[in-house]
Amino acid sequence: MRCAKSFKRTWHNFAPSTERILNRLAALLIALVALVPSMAAAQVEPLIVQNAWMRKVPGADSAAVYLVLRNASVHPVVVVGVRSPAASHVMVHETSITDGQSRMRAYDRLVIAPGKSVAFEPGGLHIMLSGFKSSILIGQTVPLVLVLSNGSTVAVAAVVRPVDAQ
Repeated sequence: MRCAKSFKRTWHNFAPSTERILNRLAALLIALVALVPSMAAAQVEPLIVQNAWMRKVPGADSAAVYLVLRNASVHPVVVVGVRSPAASHVMVHETSITDGQSRMRAYDRLVIAPGKSVAFEPGGLHIMLSGFKSSILIGQTVPLVLVLSNGSTVAVAAVVRPVDAQ
């Protein structure tokens, strides 16, 4: 019997108190809550790229990339630049016809409203690449990087199609 009482007293000294258990649970909960925003940001990309393709004219040193950008966030997404290891110059342009003349205007910033999409298509908005560093062949993919105003980037792979592609 003496042994049982001794064991009870000893176990009680090592058993965690309710207060210690609650403190540990609170610390664990705080750590989990701190992780949630970063986990959510890693899982949801604010800018979704769809159907990226490039029209390649044989022998030309420039080409246009077309795609659809969809803002999946609740905040505006602003594209402030584009780059590509395949070309020395990359810019967002818009083609328009004024007085029968085709004109191109460069965009420094492209704002995509929350929940909206912007289509880059022939005869309108496009990404212009020039100064290719190597030969670009039909069927290849050309890498691009969209630079956003918050400092993040979005990788794009544009499939090269023939000049008559739509």
